[in-house]
Amino acid sequence: MELSLTSPLVLLLPLLLPLLLCLLLRQDPKKQPRAHGLKSYPLLGTLPHFVKNQDRILDWCTDVIKRDPTHTMSFKAVGLTGGVITANPANVEHILKTNFGNYPKGELTVSMIEDFLGHGIFNSDGDQWLWQRKAASYEFSKRSLRSFVVDAVRLEVVDRLPPLLDRARRDGRTLDVQDVLERFAFDNICRVAFGEDPACLAAESMASPAQSAEFMRAFNDAQNAIMARFISPVKSLWCLKRLLGMEPERRMREALGTIHGYADRIVRERRERGEAAGDDDFLSRFAAGGEHSDESLRDVVTNFLLAGRDTTSSALTWFFWLVSVHPEVEDRIVREIQAVRASSQQGSTTGATFSFDELREMHYLHGAVTESMRLYPPVAMDTHCCKEDDFLPDGTFVGRGWLTTYSAYAMARVEDVWGKDCEEFRPERWLSEDGAFRPESPFRYPVFHAGPRMCLGKEMAYIQMKSIVACVFERFSFRFVGDEERPGLVLSLTLRMEGGLPMKVIERKSSAI
Repeated sequence: MELSLTSPLVLLLPLLLPLLLCLLLRQDPKKQPRAHGLKSYPLLGTLPHFVKNQDRILDWCTDVIKRDPTHTMSFKAVGLTGGVITANPANVEHILKTNFGNYPKGELTVSMIEDFLGHGIFNSDGDQWLWQRKAASYEFSKRSLRSFVVDAVRLEVVDRLPPLLDRARRDGRTLDVQDVLERFAFDNICRVAFGEDPACLAAESMASPAQSAEFMRAFNDAQNAIMARFISPVKSLWCLKRLLGMEPERRMREALGTIHGYADRIVRERRERGEAAGDDDFLSRFAAGGEHSDESLRDVVTNFLLAGRDTTSSALTWFFWLVSVHPEVEDRIVREIQAVRASSQQGSTTGATFSFDELREMHYLHGAVTESMRLYPPVAMDTHCCKEDDFLPDGTFVGRGWLTTYSAYAMARVEDVWGKDCEEFRPERWLSEDGAFRPESPFRYPVFHAGPRMCLGKEMAYIQMKSIVACVFERFSFRFVGDEERPGLVLSLTLRMEGGLPMKVIERKSSAI
């Protein structure tokens, strides 16, 4: 469309140009975002590149970060919130530890997730976060909770998951392993956190029970809507979409009704049972620590569902795909499982679960799971908000109110961090010369976050994941039936696999050690 000489925009240009020129001249060059080799547009900076690549934002940001010498990118447009995305371990340590107080979740981040997670432990700051952190830390440190987790996993990996896999094997049916893992993780976190058994894997059909299936769909819709809010260049646009009933906010409203209804029922039933019931699940332990409103307990439910279902299922989905295309890794894992089984008191009792001590002996499996999460971290990017102007260790300026993100996904693909073989799946990189697992700095491997917000459920997650892998691989193998290329990425609050993970289940032939 052409502009006439009498159009309002043309008439306003003489008034706007001096103002814009003044803004540009007043800018401190040390406090400006770098172009990162991208074309920088007047006033808009590099923002148009973000808009153009928002459908592949994770891989695109990774490509830009890999090219930049500092492995950090920043952006700012006039009138819009600026931001920084980094894959530099020194910057990660600065954000998560050294200058922790200057990088809270922040009002902007909290507001975008508040209707979903409320003010639970993953979406709160200050005293509100601190008391939840202390209460959760106290419970996670108890050996009784670890034993409770092991017992909860045992039901799923012995009585439910193997029969489901065996039915698929006998029928020759292609199985969506991502869906199976999400149902498994949902059952498990509900038992551990709330004493609830949705029995998603106990159903005779492949479909989940209707109520649980509806909840899981709603949970996925909510996560997708939250991510759309974060990647939008105009952070308040979602509010307008919600007001007008536009997608994905319309679906978000429906999803929240389902999620909150489910969580409210769990809290209500817990209240009705009371402390005399002697429940040992996490919610009961948490509620017993003081007076909590129904709303705060609902936040506990939604936060732990996110942590327990989506992170574990995401990690294992990518793990089983990686192992299926690296048979040499699977062979070594199976030999380790067989060796531990042979040396245990249970002897050759195939199908029984492994104890915590036996799982701890599986160093190569631990390394393989860790390596899988390095390449495909369940939480690919984590965002904080800068309280006051700051400079990161690599010299990048971060303005007050800017969203500050570290990308564990990008970090795994930076040669300066992980070497020339950084994009290869090599569990051996986590083992010492004697074969023992060797951890790395959490700032180099921020999959479980780092600093004061370090994930409290890390040990519980490894128990779950190693139990599942050990019990599945002892009897079965998976064959990927998709294309040879990497499956697509679905970036929501967790990293899911586009289109699911289609697998054929193969019975493993027993062999001598």
